[in-house]
Amino acid sequence: MFQDEANIFIKSGDGGDGMISFRREKYVPLGGPDGGDGGRGGHIIFKVNGKLNSLHTIRRAVHYRADRGVHGGRTNKTGANAADLYLEVPAGTLVRDRDTGDLLAELVNIGDEAIIIKGGDGGRGNTKFASSVNRAPHMAERGEPGRELWVSLELKLIADVGLVGLPNAGKSTLLSVISAAKPKIAAYPFTTLVPNLGVVAVGEYDSIVIADIPGLIEGASSGAGLGHTFLRHIERTKVILHLIDGSASDPMENFAAINQELALYDAGLERKPQIVVLTKMDLPDAIAWEPILEEEINKRGYTFMSISAVTRLNLQDLIYKVYQMLEELPEPEVDPNAEEVVIRPDFDENQFTIEREEDAWRVRGIRIERVASMTYFEFDTTVRRFQRILESMGITKALIEAGVEPGDMVRIANEELEWTD
Repeated sequence: MFQDEANIFIKSGDGGDGMISFRREKYVPLGGPDGGDGGRGGHIIFKVNGKLNSLHTIRRAVHYRADRGVHGGRTNKTGANAADLYLEVPAGTLVRDRDTGDLLAELVNIGDEAIIIKGGDGGRGNTKFASSVNRAPHMAERGEPGRELWVSLELKLIADVGLVGLPNAGKSTLLSVISAAKPKIAAYPFTTLVPNLGVVAVGEYDSIVIADIPGLIEGASSGAGLGHTFLRHIERTKVILHLIDGSASDPMENFAAINQELALYDAGLERKPQIVVLTKMDLPDAIAWEPILEEEINKRGYTFMSISAVTRLNLQDLIYKVYQMLEELPEPEVDPNAEEVVIRPDFDENQFTIEREEDAWRVRGIRIERVASMTYFEFDTTVRRFQRILESMGITKALIEAGVEPGDMVRIANEELEWTD
């Protein structure tokens, strides 16, 4: 089933814990530290799979979690990094932060990849804390927690040509005749509830990919009818095939309405190369309208053609005209300096807030919560180090100014600590 939207929860892997260990060998009574570092947690990576054309596969599950890194070992053994979790999506997928709407990645080409959230770093083993002053540190770090995020996925179809027009203009019929696509067809509006893709053969080796976009109505750009849901699918098309119902009471008015909606939805759509096609030339009304529309459409600088999908009138001419227009289009410019899309925070990770809860003080902040999660609170040396970090970040002073008293509980991340002088 075609799905062009999805909301999923993703969590990168936690880093492995660093180890506190000391050499214990028969003839080395004062062996030094040999605790290894933890391995990195798995990244969450989105990758384009050229065989997919819908988001239905990724919607089979809601939660996706990468594995955590392996803990550090004795004899300076570094834990293995966890395998990255790859989530496959079709070309044309946009990945957004569900809560903020920020664009995190735009995956257009087959093979494109984007690291959406990185895995947590592994904690350092006690070997890394040895110094000339402290040769036997009882200190290490827990692995950095992975990050979790709700993301919304939005698919924009990748096609050469986008079929647009009011409901019942003949788009599905045309696509079924010139390609192997089998769209639902009936004589009532909004028969097409999902976009259909058709591949049209041109000669022996070439082909054109055409997307039949569900019918638009006045107000589609602001969400009326089904238009708002599907207008985005024509953004990536190179040419617009604008079909006008030859049996309508005023085909010219319909033409103007569609172009207005294209202009209102996104600046630039109305400027795409456009072939205006009068359909249903097997009907007397369409035959009568043909010379009038041809004159009006040509005045506006568009290419005009008339067809009948039922009698196959001018269908081959239309296909070759579309192919010729595609061939004459300039190649899209590629930015050689484009980077892989990765979330990069645009805020200071050292920022923190303090608020009073019912029975404790709550400290929130990206860096301090990460440090708290990585601290071994069962060791005095790591507790003292954590206290020094609180002081250097200004959190100790801020808590005192907020009114913290000895014996009060202070919560940071998942840790609950008792305040003492």
